[in-house]
Amino acid sequence: MAVQRHVLENGLVVILKEVQSAPLISWWVLYRIGSRNEPTGKTGISHWVEHMMFKGTEAFPAKEVDKMFDRLGGTWNAQTSFDYTAYYETLPADKIDLALRHEADRMVNARFDIEEVESERTVIISERQGLENSPLFWLDEEISAAAFRVHGYHHEIVGDLHDLRTMTRDDLYSHYRRYYVPNNAIVVAVGAFDPDDMLSRIRQHFGAIPAGDTPPLFVRPEPEQQGERRVTVERPGHTAFLEYAYRAPAAGDDDFYALTILDSILTGPDGQIDNKTSRLYRALVETEIAASIGGGLVPTVDPYLYTIVVTLRDGRTIAEAEVIIESEIARLVAGDVSQAEVDKAKKQARASFAYTTETVTGQGYWLAFAENLGSYGWFEGYIDRLDHVSLDDVKAAAIRYLRPRNRVVGHLIPTGLVDGANDEDDDDAE
Repeated sequence: MAVQRHVLENGLVVILKEVQSAPLISWWVLYRIGSRNEPTGKTGISHWVEHMMFKGTEAFPAKEVDKMFDRLGGTWNAQTSFDYTAYYETLPADKIDLALRHEADRMVNARFDIEEVESERTVIISERQGLENSPLFWLDEEISAAAFRVHGYHHEIVGDLHDLRTMTRDDLYSHYRRYYVPNNAIVVAVGAFDPDDMLSRIRQHFGAIPAGDTPPLFVRPEPEQQGERRVTVERPGHTAFLEYAYRAPAAGDDDFYALTILDSILTGPDGQIDNKTSRLYRALVETEIAASIGGGLVPTVDPYLYTIVVTLRDGRTIAEAEVIIESEIARLVAGDVSQAEVDKAKKQARASFAYTTETVTGQGYWLAFAENLGSYGWFEGYIDRLDHVSLDDVKAAAIRYLRPRNRVVGHLIPTGLVDGANDEDDDDAE
């Protein structure tokens, strides 16, 4: 069915898609605020506010909300990313009013009790320390900091430890009040409903919420990189990692699609399809230099990164892996790409896209996500735009983006120490 887009008088963007394949509705509320909009001193604040939104309101006490959704056979959750914070509920179609009432209420009436704030401070610091148990977290953090010296993509979504220790209840509540307003939100419903009836219900629950002042978004453009940057991280463990991070275009750029094809050729497709036919899998994993190889191109509002991550086998060196990667990159830049490889990458992308959008929850997410990028049409036209990528487009993207001056290269060197050893970095993370 066709997608409908409406804007209420208070600025709330409404996206509706009728899908009658199952008696379910997925309801999403996405706020245009994420980690990219956080200045130094407030890093991690969007993620922390997301946590506080689960502490309940007078009408929906925290201890009761889980029971409400469980009794109806529903699911609910949330996520914070670089460019947004989003909440969703998926319920039987005739019970969806619970989700609408719940999200409308906590858009206005969320509690930020000081005791809950302090309790959640401990939880979020523990969450960050849990992430620090992964060597790749440390490497990714150093690479992001090297790649983005000005832009908010500089820091991890969870935030810097110092900021998590020093932010106040008033900081969190001010962030909530400033950005959790209808004119900074996108709501999406996908499932078994009549669009006119659903729009009427949304107006009933959200229409009377007043618009806020246009929220000021903290965004600073990143200057052009002037040469290759390298970082080295030493962490306890026995496994070495190598990561390449090339500057990549924003999701709205035509080059994004050509680089997506390149990624599939080089490291394999995203999603549930294996990457065993990709160039770097054959060159690194089949030769037993690497235990695994992966790549990633994240659709973002502003230009971000295309990453290649290699997990080395015991006894093999980062230098060996770099030689192989440099050789494969050089082939691509020289134009050594075939039409057959491009066609295969497109076929794999269509299959992966189908896997991630087969449920109403998946479709709801992607419609909200795409509207935040600029238009829900980004999601609707994704496969078509990939299909229009030519072999020449792919070759041009390799020359434009896969350049040494356009990248950060990171090495993670294992120290051989076991976790919990008396390591100075570990003490700093406590």
